[in-house]
Amino acid sequence: MQINADLHLHSKYSMATSQKMNLPTMAEEAGKKGIDLVGTGDCTHPKWLQEIKKASLDDENIQINDTHFSLTTEIEDKNRVHHVLILPSISKAEELAEIIGKHGDIESDGRPSVRMDGCDIAEAARDTGALIGPSHAFTPWTAIYAAHDSLEDCYGDMTDYISFVELGLSADSDYADRIKELHRLTFLTNSDAHSPWSNKLAREFTRFEVTDISFEGIEKAILRKEGYNATLNVGFFPQEGKYNESACVSSKCLNHYNYEKASSLNWKCPCGGRIKKGVYDRVNELANFDNPQHPDYRPEYIHLIPLAEIIMKALGHSSINTKGVARAWNTLIKEFGSEIAVLVDAELEALDVDERIIDAIVAFRKGDVILHPGGGGQYGWIELPEKTVNKSQSRSVSENKSSPNGQSSLLDY
Repeated sequence: MQINADLHLHSKYSMATSQKMNLPTMAEEAGKKGIDLVGTGDCTHPKWLQEIKKASLDDENIQINDTHFSLTTEIEDKNRVHHVLILPSISKAEELAEIIGKHGDIESDGRPSVRMDGCDIAEAARDTGALIGPSHAFTPWTAIYAAHDSLEDCYGDMTDYISFVELGLSADSDYADRIKELHRLTFLTNSDAHSPWSNKLAREFTRFEVTDISFEGIEKAILRKEGYNATLNVGFFPQEGKYNESACVSSKCLNHYNYEKASSLNWKCPCGGRIKKGVYDRVNELANFDNPQHPDYRPEYIHLIPLAEIIMKALGHSSINTKGVARAWNTLIKEFGSEIAVLVDAELEALDVDERIIDAIVAFRKGDVILHPGGGGQYGWIELPEKTVNKSQSRSVSENKSSPNGQSSLLDY
């Protein structure tokens, strides 16, 4: 069976996270999005684990309505590298909490920081039967390739136990498959969401072929056993990331540099600011291949942004919170059942909606968009093709504020 999964997000017990990140709201919003399996996040946090227990059917199964949950957590090691763990049961989450609790405070933040290195955390994962891989591997902060030049540098003798790499919002399969050591690993695309709304939760997700919705099912797919595997990665264009290109981090400058120029300046901008090495240049440093070499089992990667943002661009609105965006979003969700169904699976001729929105969805499916790369801490941005923009500009629309999901200030999480 095919399922859509978002296996990395955070609960209300993590820093800078919406208080709406509770299991019932996450389940409801996942249903609208089209996600069958959601990571609990933060499963070593004592208070969050108690809430997980209340929602559980038994030690291994957590389900609210049609949404299933997988026990997951993210841990920061002593080198500030982040790791995602997927655990088989509540009792194993308790064991993991006991192990890492000896090396750090697991109560102050849902994503604990511990005095352990990557090898130590991988050993804890092995001892509790968990799957483990590096989080958002290419970001220039708190990522494996920010602190290390290879998997072995981070995980040491436990390198062979690593089973996946989370690409994060900063990279896609083309970036990662230029690096030979990653070829054996399954790529996960997850949201790392800090709020449950549709422009955050499952903004990136992975589609799997599984035996059933369980830890064993996900384990077989990630380890590619018995013919099960990941069948689709969906995520952002890497150019949208805040650190795609090397650029000055001063908010008054943000000037972009190619690698050669930044190196000649010793990564110091003439304005006095620091030039932060971008993901694109970091991949070039690590790459074994000039062009991506995809293993036979690597699934397609589709570049998308949340449906509300596509509608906003198509209609020429300045916010996803307008009544026009909300009306179109709700109409499509009601008709097709979920956002993923609209963006990925629906036959275009079946979309009974403003033709500008259809054209915009087609543009994203084909990758026919104009990308302006981010850098220095400033997000990149996307333009629709000129023919679609002209359609939007030819019609005036009202932009009275109203949110598709009732969210307001939480949209920035």
